[in-house]
Amino acid sequence: MTTLGIIQARMGSTRLPGKVLRELGGRTVLDRVARAARESGVLDDLVVATTIEPDDDAVAAECARIGIDCYRGPVDDVLTRFLGVLETRSAEHVMRFTADCPLLDPRLVARAYRVFAAAGADYLTTSITRTLPRGLDVEVVRGAVLKEIDKMAYDHHRTHVTSYIYSHPADFDVVGMTVLPDLSYLRLTLDTEDDWRLIETIVDHFGDAPVAVRELAGWLADRPELASLNAHIAQKELEQA
Repeated sequence: MTTLGIIQARMGSTRLPGKVLRELGGRTVLDRVARAARESGVLDDLVVATTIEPDDDAVAAECARIGIDCYRGPVDDVLTRFLGVLETRSAEHVMRFTADCPLLDPRLVARAYRVFAAAGADYLTTSITRTLPRGLDVEVVRGAVLKEIDKMAYDHHRTHVTSYIYSHPADFDVVGMTVLPDLSYLRLTLDTEDDWRLIETIVDHFGDAPVAVRELAGWLADRPELASLNAHIAQKELEQA
């Protein structure tokens, strides 16, 4: 079985432009996501899927610097970007990552993949019943299923890549994985300046290596003032680009 990781990344964030190339502890956010994905030990290949916009020349340059192949496609049709990657190489399984999750835990990535492979499912996600902090979720999908939904996915489903699958669970074998204890009250994704303040503080304390989610949650439990930095931020709805 060949497992391909695809990181979607672009400079044009509406709330925090250029976030994927901001530096955290001497590495860009994109570099940190790529390293965590690689350290999971379950990927045979890793590609960044960015856009054809001139601003994303910088993303392509960063990919070259850190030694990751880069595929460029449409801005809002992210599913087409993923399918474009699949046209360049074969992969039975695809793990989807987003470049705004610099605290991604390689151990969680590996565990989710093992559960997916053992279940023989079409798709696995940790976000159907959320127990992980936002920013640490993991998704795995069969490459054949991504190709299948190309004929059916529309509007926001093309932006969010896998949302058509979990919105139509009667049509696919979908597994929702929960990890206890429930840490869903924590927000560890990067979308605003307040997110940045929290994540930068975490990296300043823990250093360069990825941190296990339980260790990080325990540290934040003793520092509620830090976790409250971005607790007020509302996550965008699925239909929002």
